Amino acid sequence: MSDVSLDNLDQHTADLLNAVAALSSLEELVTRESSLVGKRSVLSSLQKSLGGLTPDERRDAGARLQESRRRVTEALEARRVDLEAQERRATLDADRLDLGDVVGPTVSSPLEPGHPGIIAVTQLALEEVFVGMGFRVEDGPEVESDWYNFEALNMPPAHPARGMWDTFYLEMGEPETVVLRTHTSPTQIHLMERAVRDDALPIHAVMPGRCFRRDTPDARHLAAFHQIEGIVVDRDITFADLAGTIDAFTRAYFGPDIDSRLRPGYFPFTEPSAEFEITCTICRGEGCRTCSQTGWIELGGCGMIDPAVFAAVGIDSTTWSGFAFGFGIDRCAQMRHEIADMRALIDNDLRFVRQFS
Repeated sequence: MSDVSLDNLDQHTADLLNAVAALSSLEELVTRESSLVGKRSVLSSLQKSLGGLTPDERRDAGARLQESRRRVTEALEARRVDLEAQERRATLDADRLDLGDVVGPTVSSPLEPGHPGIIAVTQLALEEVFVGMGFRVEDGPEVESDWYNFEALNMPPAHPARGMWDTFYLEMGEPETVVLRTHTSPTQIHLMERAVRDDALPIHAVMPGRCFRRDTPDARHLAAFHQIEGIVVDRDITFADLAGTIDAFTRAYFGPDIDSRLRPGYFPFTEPSAEFEITCTICRGEGCRTCSQTGWIELGGCGMIDPAVFAAVGIDSTTWSGFAFGFGIDRCAQMRHEIADMRALIDNDLRFVRQFS
């Protein structure tokens, strides 16, 4: 072979690999890439020399040359990844904010410890009341399928009752099939399905959580709010059991001087259904802006579980019966602490927040 017969290929390859390893920045890598593996590289010069070789020599030399090019190219790409990582770390280090330096010299007074918000405290208090009454506490997802939020609760597609809820639909799957739950009632479907699967009836549970509706905030409503759902599934449960549970809860949570009452209502997942109200704690039944001068505040809805709901989850309604109820945790906080306007819960006014620390 001549002087360009690839006799020094191993040395050329070693020199190129050393040059790649010595690259210290992405800018240098981009500048030198052509001379390492491009048209200006020694490998390209050696490629041109193959034409002067015999067919057998060309086949062997070409294979060796391609292997060298592969090794150098892979080394160059690995070095590129390393340098990119180094530059990202340098950028993050440069942007890092030392909170110790910020908090130390600039804050003149001690930082106050945080505390649970009024809704969290109210939810815990409600859970304690119901646990004392023999219920257990369960949880469920905030994003639900249409089946759990509506269909399993006896509201098939196009059912007029769906108009009772102004729903936030998510852009997931088929249109209008995934929702931000409008109530905590879907959790009772999950719970009953699990009880059937695990042969775990009867059920006595409450299910607190956040819900979402396209409501305009006013003195008694928020678009993102909190509910607590209750469900009892057992043998020989009657409406009298439901009424007794509501009355026992009202007196245990609000005090013995606050009354509750049930008024006929409609909910597609209960039959018969009722709305339950309590004496307005703002005016003690005299009538005010918060209760629309009625002396009563609606807390939520309740009723005996409809057989269609039992059928959706596979429970035999000839053997089992039950009731469900649901009401607003925010409304309970409003009544418990005599808050005239519920929008105060989301204003983050420290003068308000500090009253419940």
